[in-house]
Order: sequence, then C-alpha cells, then structure tokens
Amino acid sequence: MKYLIFIGLTLFFLQSCGDSKEKQEIDIKNTKTNDIIKDDNSLKISFYNQDSLQIHFTYFREQDSIITKKQLAYQNELQRKTKDLQNYILKYEEKAKANLLSQNEALQMQQIAQNKEQAIIQYQQNKGAKLEQEAYNKMEIIGNKIEFFAAKYAQEHNIDLLLSHGRGGQFKFINSSMDVTEDFIDYLNKNQDNLTGDIEN
Repeated sequence: MKYLIFIGLTLFFLQSCGDSKEKQEIDIKNTKTNDIIKDDNSLKISFYNQDSLQIHFTYFREQDSIITKKQLAYQNELQRKTKDLQNYILKYEEKAKANLLSQNEALQMQQIAQNKEQAIIQYQQNKGAKLEQEAYNKMEIIGNKIEFFAAKYAQEHNIDLLLSHGRGGQFKFINSSMDVTEDFIDYLNKNQDNLTGDIEN
C-alpha cells in the first residue's frame, strides 16, 4: 500500500477540514520527473518547493493578485476615513480653543466625531472581516485543489511520498535529486482550468 504524504503546507495553502474527495476526469500528458530516491523499504520519494510554486503557479499568482488589490483598496479607504476623522477632531479642537463654539455646537461636533469613529469601526468589522474571510476561503480551496492534483501527479509517476518543502517547514535540507518542482508546477499550469470551478472572483 502506498502512502501519499503532503507535508509543510505554508500559510497560503490551508488544509481542508472536510473529508470529501473530488473526482475529476482529466486528460493529462505524461511528464518527465527527476530520478526518484528509494529508501530501504523501496518507497519512491519526491518533493516540490512551496515557495517556487507560489511564484510560478499561474493560477495561485492570479488569485493572490486579486486579493492583494482588494486589500490595498480596503486599506486606502480605511486610511481616508481615519484621516477625515482626525481632521474633523483637529477642527473641533481649534474652534473650541478659540471659544468659537456654543455649547450646542460643541455637542453637535462631538456627536459627528463619534459617528465618524463608529463608521470606521463598522467598516473594519464588516468590510475588513469579509475580505479576510474571502482570502481564507480562496486559499483553502486552492490548497485543496493542489492537494488533489498532487495526488494525481504522484499516482501517475508512482511516487509514494510527495513532500512539500518551503521556508519554515520541517525539512531544512532535501537532496536536490528528489526535486520535481518545475515539472509539478508545469503539471498544475497545464491543468489549472480544472482548479477554477469552486472559486469566484
């Protein structure tokens, strides 16, 4: 019995909590891999570099770019709202210091400042949390899809252990003769149309 082990997924590739397995019919050409190292138990072992995958796997890069743009727009709007509040408070303080406000006007300006502050909090809680969840969901789905195709890749190349190697992972060194990163990324890019079904922009 062969055991497929996927180890060391980084933050961007989150493990699925579900137990369901996707079944897809895929027309995939045979690809060439590096020589596979065999241990004493005749296990065929190979690995791909997680950091390289995030850079060269086209679909991941596209999805990451979408999230990054949304995060940047969110941060810009948050900064605009915060700056607007700061300017309003400064305006209030200047008028108050110069005794230009009646008691009623001061109370009105204080209320407006509180409303602006509350709007910022709601924006963070709603828009910020929604964006964070969207990013999490996208990366989880992509991670699950990559795991599925890693299993297909390993099966087609008779690999028993397909390891994911990256910075901060469990493995500090793996013999380069076991590296199938370039081939595996090419495999993913050729089949990335099969990754898009469950992901919405």
